[in-house]
Amino acid sequence: MNAPFALTRKLGTLLAGLLLAGAATAADPYPSRPVTLMVPYPAGGLSDSIARAISVPLGKALGQPVIVDNLGGVSGALAAQKVLKAPADGYMLFLGSPNEVILSPLANAAVKLRAEDFRLLTQLTVNPLVMVARKDLPANSIDEIVALGKSAGGKGLTYGSVGVGSMYHLVTESMAQQTGIKLTHVPYKGGAPLLQDMGGGNVDIAILPYATNYRGIVKLVGWVGDQRSKLDSSIPAFGEGKVLKNFNQQIWAGILVKTGTPEDVAVRLHKALAEVMQDAEVRKLLEATGSEVAKTTSLGEASKLLEAETAKFRAMAKSINLQPQ
Repeated sequence: MNAPFALTRKLGTLLAGLLLAGAATAADPYPSRPVTLMVPYPAGGLSDSIARAISVPLGKALGQPVIVDNLGGVSGALAAQKVLKAPADGYMLFLGSPNEVILSPLANAAVKLRAEDFRLLTQLTVNPLVMVARKDLPANSIDEIVALGKSAGGKGLTYGSVGVGSMYHLVTESMAQQTGIKLTHVPYKGGAPLLQDMGGGNVDIAILPYATNYRGIVKLVGWVGDQRSKLDSSIPAFGEGKVLKNFNQQIWAGILVKTGTPEDVAVRLHKALAEVMQDAEVRKLLEATGSEVAKTTSLGEASKLLEAETAKFRAMAKSINLQPQ
């Protein structure tokens, strides 16, 4: 056997081995490496708390670590777009809500995504909305807030949200439209910096998902609905006043993946999430954030929910004439 032939044979054997190794790797069952859970807001907010409550148990259920990655900005759309730029292989999960996947493109022309780009695997939490105010604001109910806004020398009040086009932006503008109160919008990258500014007296009010850590930082004005929530029955409901009846709003958080993710991967993730959501300790952690634990649904039910929510929020944006800027 001459040297050139031997070298060629060795190279052929090596190449065949590499191809076989690659084929074996490609055939490895999902997941064969760590999974990233994208959170669309900075650390310290409600979304971050929900993600960290499930990340370790989800990693155990999947047999691979689940790494939480925070990326705030553009009403959560920066993180959503990062998920869509990644392969549809289940290694990039999104802790999302209507804010990021439905509403952000309706308000920001630079956001190039649609709800149809995502697949909802399951809801994790349902979060009633509550109006909060800076501690020294001389108003303690929705009726008093509206009266103060109308008598504030024509200036009205300032309100914060997690960004233009976020649900909290739309809901507050809808409230202003119905009550005739003048409001000035102050957008933030997330709930944590908004609460910090409100705690410092720099913003008057905000409508946000309820969280247990609000007390001591801001004043809890009222539940955005007709009835008090069992999460804190000491907080009055909007419906108890005179100016805003039948104004019921809430939001949810869930795990989404990029549309086109293989069905077997979606099924594997859904099974792991269902297992995690039955864990008593996980449920306790989620409830401790001020969230209601959502009912586990099938993949088909989750898809129908996202379709219905998309239609609802697009109609809400149209009702206040929200235009992409």
